[in-house]
Amino acid sequence: MATIDEDLAQFERDIRQLKIEYDQFFGGGRKRPPTEIEWRIEQMVKRYGERGGELKFGQRFRFNNLTQTYAKYKDIFRKKVQLKEEGRSQRHFGAAAKAIEAERAKAHPEAPLVSTLRTPAPAAAPVAATHTAVAEPPLAFRVVCADPDRETENVERLYQAFVQAKAQTGEDTHKLSSAGFKEFVRKKTKDLQEKQKCQNVEYVVEVIGGHVKLKALVKS
Repeated sequence: MATIDEDLAQFERDIRQLKIEYDQFFGGGRKRPPTEIEWRIEQMVKRYGERGGELKFGQRFRFNNLTQTYAKYKDIFRKKVQLKEEGRSQRHFGAAAKAIEAERAKAHPEAPLVSTLRTPAPAAAPVAATHTAVAEPPLAFRVVCADPDRETENVERLYQAFVQAKAQTGEDTHKLSSAGFKEFVRKKTKDLQEKQKCQNVEYVVEVIGGHVKLKALVKS
């Protein structure tokens, strides 16, 4: 029986393969969409969605990231299948993904973070020749804050996600501290609320190109 880590690794491989085979389907190289892989992924999402308590923090963080990636792909696939069935013009998968990201950026303007949370990025590790290069949307962990002083559990979850993501990508975490991070979130939230006249601020931990990014997005 496969371990949780082995299942998560297979989950990630299936998402990549699903994207490849859907690209082939939309490009005319396949007659049917890859429903078998999609069914396998749905079963994985359901299985560990029901067994979330069995996952360690790092495993849960990885599972949530993969689930969000799959959901984003699935939405793009659904729209492209609808266009294909209606006989309307098709756009490349990458263009569709960029369009969705652009719509999201318009809805949630990004506020730059101060440099105190940035650590030097390590040299990128070489990609194994056996893997096919696939463009993927950023993986993300999200938390919405309105009052960090009262939402200490959410801020702690965000901090743990940030540290875990940096550890997974090999980035330095020695200069980070829970107290300093919480103070940063408190000040950043208050600053955005005053300048942007918003109530909530969404903090996002993303792994992009092997490097961790922390963003603050204005929410209504």
